[in-house]
Amino acid sequence: MMMHALGARAVARDLGAWQDESGRRSTRPAYRALADGIRLLVHDGRVPLGTALPSEREFASELNVSRTTVTTAYSVLRDEGYLVSRQGSRSTVTLPPAVDSNRRRVHVHLPVSDGAGVDLSYAAMVAPAEEISEAYSAALQSLPPFLDTHGMEPVGITVLREAVAARYRARGLETDTSQIMITSGAQHAVRLLLGVLTAPGERVIVDHPTYPNALEALRRVGARPVPVPVRPEGGASRAWDLDGIRSAARQTAARMAYLLPDFHNPTGLCLDEQGRAELARIARDTRMTLVVDETMVDVWLDAPPPPPVAAFAPGSADADVVTVGSISKSHWGGLRVGWIRANPELITRLVGSRSALDLGTPVMDQLAALHLLERGDAPIEVRRELLRTQRAALLDELSVRLPDWVPTVGTGGMSLWLRMPAPVSTALAATAPSHGVVLASGTRFGVEGAFERFVRLPYARPVDELRRAVAGVAAAYDGLGVAREPAEPALVV
Repeated sequence: MMMHALGARAVARDLGAWQDESGRRSTRPAYRALADGIRLLVHDGRVPLGTALPSEREFASELNVSRTTVTTAYSVLRDEGYLVSRQGSRSTVTLPPAVDSNRRRVHVHLPVSDGAGVDLSYAAMVAPAEEISEAYSAALQSLPPFLDTHGMEPVGITVLREAVAARYRARGLETDTSQIMITSGAQHAVRLLLGVLTAPGERVIVDHPTYPNALEALRRVGARPVPVPVRPEGGASRAWDLDGIRSAARQTAARMAYLLPDFHNPTGLCLDEQGRAELARIARDTRMTLVVDETMVDVWLDAPPPPPVAAFAPGSADADVVTVGSISKSHWGGLRVGWIRANPELITRLVGSRSALDLGTPVMDQLAALHLLERGDAPIEVRRELLRTQRAALLDELSVRLPDWVPTVGTGGMSLWLRMPAPVSTALAATAPSHGVVLASGTRFGVEGAFERFVRLPYARPVDELRRAVAGVAAAYDGLGVAREPAEPALVV
């Protein structure tokens, strides 16, 4: 299969104003400024590892500079370990060995040193205790009819499947129970889909950044992620590089894409209707299956999301879009109930393959989930209001203690995605526990260690904990000795 090659126009767009301003004193020649800009794009995940940069001639023409400038910049990056070149092939992005090994060290969360610490490695709220207790009490009352069965329902109990289908119909997507399979959470759903839709060595297109556990699931089945950048500065209409997704699908012959258009984790962005319609067209035109993870769909804070992506698929193209849902974010992560919406033929294949993992989601959990869904939106709105308050408090605290960190503020979700002045996310995550905070480094959200300049801070904790957490993060950051003014030209992300 061909590697993913980046066009000159796309890289030039992400570089922005890479040259030093005319008239300003600078010791950097143009080739050094260009090399510095490309290196920042690698650290920021805009230029994913393993992708091919534009040819020197094409890039020089697009940037309106001499070919010598581009050739020398590429040579600098090769010497620093950021590019690999082979005779007759484009230069491919990589990482210097020392940087790569440092990044790979932070995939294990260290425990907080004492009970006063704050764990920000999870974007999840504590349970609404009364609501969950009532759900399980109702489930116990509804259980007797199921005791006359063997209790193993690999496709899920019918009443819950109908409740999930009704939710989709209410959102503008015609659905019946034959299109619904109940799973033990969204992560379980993704793992089942990967087992049926991919094979070892096959390419899968992913948002970049994306959900870390999905990347791990891809690795477990031997699939190869093809990252396509999500650019927060583009807003809802342009954050997703739809042309890049189409191009990557054609170049790599990917049969599947895993995307999070509904309050994307970690940025909180939401793809608009126009973008959803284009995604559906891409799936149809490239014969690629879209797996759309809607885990965060109920956690909207500023405005409800558009209809599901599958609602924009014309006619039979609905079969090209598979939707994953869950109640873990809207209600409680400890209740592992999710679902898959797909065409009936795929549901049958999934049920057939499920026995290798489990024999069905516990009936009691399914009945509890049914009770929660039947209560409607009112309990979720209480949690939304709490998240709005906590998000505002986190932003206020960051503006005081870490004013040079740049947040992406989405319209929903549970976290902020923050750009730091320097690529120190790995070191920050490693030292933060000694200051009472556990973090997930930005590199966990990227392919092969991208996003060293970023960190995710969830606002799913109470306000007092968030204030303590920011104080701890600021202390850890200051302890790294990072200059408050960036030494390299900043990119707007």
